[in-house]
Amino acid sequence: DVLIATYNEEASILERTIVGALASNYPALRVRVLDDKRRPWLREMCERLGVHYHTRPDNNHAKAGNINACLATLRALPDPPDFISILDADFVPHVDFVPRALALFHDPTVGLVQTPQHFFNPDPIQHNLGIDKSYPDEQRFFFDHLQPARDAWGIAFCCGTSSMMRWQGIEAIGGFPTDSVTEDFLITLRLQEAGWRTVYLNEPLTEGLAPEGVVEYVVQRTRWCLGLIQIVRGPSGPLTRNNLRLIDRFSLIDSFLFWSTTYVFRLACLLIPLLYWYAGVTAVNAPLSGVLVYFGPFYIFSMAAMRWISGGVMLPVLQDVSQIIGAPQMVRAVWTGLVRPHGQPFKVTDKGGDRTKTIIQWGLLRPPAIIFVLTLIGVFFTSATDIEFDRDAGDGKWVVLFWTIYNLAVLLVAM
Repeated sequence: DVLIATYNEEASILERTIVGALASNYPALRVRVLDDKRRPWLREMCERLGVHYHTRPDNNHAKAGNINACLATLRALPDPPDFISILDADFVPHVDFVPRALALFHDPTVGLVQTPQHFFNPDPIQHNLGIDKSYPDEQRFFFDHLQPARDAWGIAFCCGTSSMMRWQGIEAIGGFPTDSVTEDFLITLRLQEAGWRTVYLNEPLTEGLAPEGVVEYVVQRTRWCLGLIQIVRGPSGPLTRNNLRLIDRFSLIDSFLFWSTTYVFRLACLLIPLLYWYAGVTAVNAPLSGVLVYFGPFYIFSMAAMRWISGGVMLPVLQDVSQIIGAPQMVRAVWTGLVRPHGQPFKVTDKGGDRTKTIIQWGLLRPPAIIFVLTLIGVFFTSATDIEFDRDAGDGKWVVLFWTIYNLAVLLVAM
């Protein structure tokens, strides 16, 4: 059974996904639309297209609760499915998505097969900078490089849409977990605890919509961040007594460190030069020659290595821009997940926005714009600029200047 979860997507997006699912070349297939908004026009569309329509009286536990309500219906059928596939409302499957994903279930220990997400629209960074023809979407590194590497180590994880699951495995864990807003990552851990593996099939078998606005982009990433922190703090966490393998625990710690340090570090990189320009605080007490000799080779080699490993996807400035956008919101999500992990709402990522209009997101623009202006003022008008720079000085003035110039470039692109 193919389950299409939907909340607020428009008719044209949903119809495209339903028709794509119906076009599958797998014969024993049932398509079900899970409407969490209870829309009469969607019920009529499902009747017209010949697919099953499901709804429920409330929206408890968001997407996971929506799927669980459908699972209860399937459980009561005389012929429940052997496998279920999850599609977000905007992801259209290829005709061979179902048979290709099913092929990996020949191993009886496989409980879940995840396939990559590809997009037929540019993400906000590509669109706003006009680089969609020359630079791949921001998730390509993850789906083309990180997930295959994780799969080789046996720690690939579910990413929600474009996945397929064994009914027996889902039943063994009692349905979709509801104690994280990223139920997809958590379902992999629960399946692993019950003895079922998650594997990754690196074939482009679905296409969907990337977030079309910067706000939607940040909302999506913030939810991923909060959900991971909730998992770490929950019963399937890396330091909790459970049935996870040691490598699963390392994987969770690695993911936690990414979300909890990356964005704090990005903010620190922007704010530390301001401490020098306005308060005379030197964070890096080293002469420029020392930085060039010791840090320069490291930086050049690490960038070259990342570019080689990623097939040219990772570029320094663009990578920094993708992490600076929404950094304050990410830091807030980390703090919220650590302090108050329970009861946080699931924020839906809106899809199908209108890109024919120019919209300035002042709320997101304000923090980097303020830092940009303060940095410019610091360089040209504060008392620190009256100090004559000496390239052999040991107080880091040249280091701060170069650091500031790089920050200004990144902020300008981000804005």
